[in-house]
Amino acid sequence: MMKSVKSKIITLAKATAWRNTQKRLGKKVVFTNGCFDVIHSGHVTLLEKARKLGDFLVIGLNSDTSVKSIKGKDRPINKQSDRALVLAAMSAVDIVVIFNEDTPYNLLKKLQPDILVKGADYKTNQVIGREFAKKVVTVPLVKGKSTSKTISILKHSC
Repeated sequence: MMKSVKSKIITLAKATAWRNTQKRLGKKVVFTNGCFDVIHSGHVTLLEKARKLGDFLVIGLNSDTSVKSIKGKDRPINKQSDRALVLAAMSAVDIVVIFNEDTPYNLLKKLQPDILVKGADYKTNQVIGREFAKKVVTVPLVKGKSTSKTISILKHSC
């Protein structure tokens, strides 16, 4: 039976309890994070590749406050509830956890995933929270695909 989309969006406390169960069962949990403000094919590619690395994929989603702090006053374009719902609707995604900090450090400290995945624009030794994962994997970016580029195209097409 398939999980409902909204049931995939959970609190850190529930995610931690879930993670502990998966660890006891010997299941491999993969984690990635980001703003996922305007979903594009680069995001989908990253999530699909990340999901193939383990039994479950957990997404750490920057909250609206966090995105604004990182990206500036004009972001996010989409509210955190909408971004979380879109991510949860993807078949590759098992859990979405929203976090308020600028980085997922505390989230990673609690969840301690087996594999931490980031885009290849990050060097492995620069990945925040890498010490809490058994392995860090970087996934090549899809050339020409980025949220900033998409927003720029939209602004100039009006």
